[in-house]
Amino acid sequence: MTVTLRSLETAVPPTLLIQSEARDVFASQPGLTRLGQRLVRTCFDSAAIDTRHTAVAEMSTGSQSENPVFFDGASGLLLSPSTKVRNDLFTTEATKLFIEAAEKALEACDGVGPGDVTHVITVSCTGFFNPGPDYKVVRALGLNASVQRYHLGFMGCYAAFPALRAAKAFCEADPEAVVLVVTAELCSLHVRTSNNPDTIMGSSLFGDGAAAAVVSARELPSSNPVISLDHFETVLTPVGEDSMAWNIGDEGFEMVLDSYVPRIIDEHIVDALAPLLAHEPAIAALPYGDIRHWAIHPGGRSILDKVEAKLELTAEQLLPARETLRDFGNMSSATVMFVLKHILNQQATAAQESICAMAFGPGLTVETGLFTKLSPGLPTGRNVVELETVGRA
Repeated sequence: MTVTLRSLETAVPPTLLIQSEARDVFASQPGLTRLGQRLVRTCFDSAAIDTRHTAVAEMSTGSQSENPVFFDGASGLLLSPSTKVRNDLFTTEATKLFIEAAEKALEACDGVGPGDVTHVITVSCTGFFNPGPDYKVVRALGLNASVQRYHLGFMGCYAAFPALRAAKAFCEADPEAVVLVVTAELCSLHVRTSNNPDTIMGSSLFGDGAAAAVVSARELPSSNPVISLDHFETVLTPVGEDSMAWNIGDEGFEMVLDSYVPRIIDEHIVDALAPLLAHEPAIAALPYGDIRHWAIHPGGRSILDKVEAKLELTAEQLLPARETLRDFGNMSSATVMFVLKHILNQQATAAQESICAMAFGPGLTVETGLFTKLSPGLPTGRNVVELETVGRA
């Protein structure tokens, strides 16, 4: 049985943040020490990000709200709303993104309508409400009231993988299942001014976005490439529990993102990949660079640099991750879905192309997936990994 991701769509809020403008705002806040100011400029300038999106409309340049809550455009001051105020905005704005992404994914899936969906899985770590986003999606899309609903909350940047893994399991248990997976994160709700390096790092990296996918084992028509979900693995690194965390404070959620994280990934990425690639002997025997596509969660530029160097990948293989980071920043769990969308949109060179996907999160947790991009209309044959190897031989 082949379980495939039949459609994948993304959504972002309309307010655009220009990285250089955001840097200047954060660097000009009162209370910053000289070291804090230097850290702001260094983190923002070295992040390899040009733009991000935010659900906080006040954060746009030139915003002139009469009663500002997050940002006073007239004075240039970043404000400190309570966690409740931030979460109330999450309830309103995240719901819009969950629904928009889900609608787009369902509309893009050939042969599937609202009445076909059997399961809904929603994902987020940037807010809470109940009835939750799973309920909102069912109601807004007119899905059957009997649809099974699941919400994965507060897992962090790797959470799209458990969601896709659960979708695969549902489809293997019921070949007629159609699973709608939707992840939405409003990371920008939790930014604040601070001299704390972790807080500054988070403010320079995180943006808002959503993605949705339809997953099924049904034999369905498709005029576009789809992704076979072949195998997943989870690995906990032996160190790093305190290096990446996501805590709830009185003035929003608080990020812990130690500068040691890229080093941890550099030291343990090979061991983290081993269980995944061992599942596919034909691929395990190849150099990493022979795997056609790499869908790496761009947690930051330095993380991508370490992955590229350690696995001896090409700049082209990291392009989907780097361009996602450049245009959208780190959107937590939604980000790797944007990277996969980028890979789906690339011109295929064979009917089957391997994808190795990976995301990192609190723990330090490494989630990995081995997928295959299946492109209709191209000559059938062996996986492109094998073809390239034979060509070199």
